[in-house]
Amino acid sequence: MFLLFFCVWLILNGRVTAEICILGLVIAALLFYFICRFLDYSIKKEILMFRLAPWLVRYFWVLVEEIAKANLSVLKLILSPDVEPEPALVYFTSGLQTGAAKVILADSITLTPGTITVSVEGDRFCVHCLDWEFAEGMEASVFVTYLEEMERICLKMWPQKADGTAQKAAAKSAEGSGR
Repeated sequence: MFLLFFCVWLILNGRVTAEICILGLVIAALLFYFICRFLDYSIKKEILMFRLAPWLVRYFWVLVEEIAKANLSVLKLILSPDVEPEPALVYFTSGLQTGAAKVILADSITLTPGTITVSVEGDRFCVHCLDWEFAEGMEASVFVTYLEEMERICLKMWPQKADGTAQKAAAKSAEGSGR
């Protein structure tokens, strides 16, 4: 965020001089301090964003590719007069732990033409597909693979940031054993 604040400052000024850079660094530092102090941000989150940046770029690229492929499949389905679509509701579990990863997966599925995420309950997804062929391999899709890897990176830095199921299970077993 610090770098983003500084870059926005430079863009809004329209020129780069020593005075503008020094003032920009001071303002960016003050803004960064403010968000760390009052908006639950930290240096750790900044480092995490730098670690995730390559994964996010790759994920975005894969999403664009999948949208293009799905557009062609839907177009083929629409323009083929002898092919009848066979809609299907597909249920699958993703294995994703964080709420953010589940939301990103649900949004990615919905953005892909021919599929709509109907519901997400826990780690169980319900997806409506325009044709049953669109449903094949959904639980092991490239989206799930990338999101699981990004979750591993996040959970290395913040092991407690999962949905809390591991902590709840550990607390429950501790209660049951009398500890």
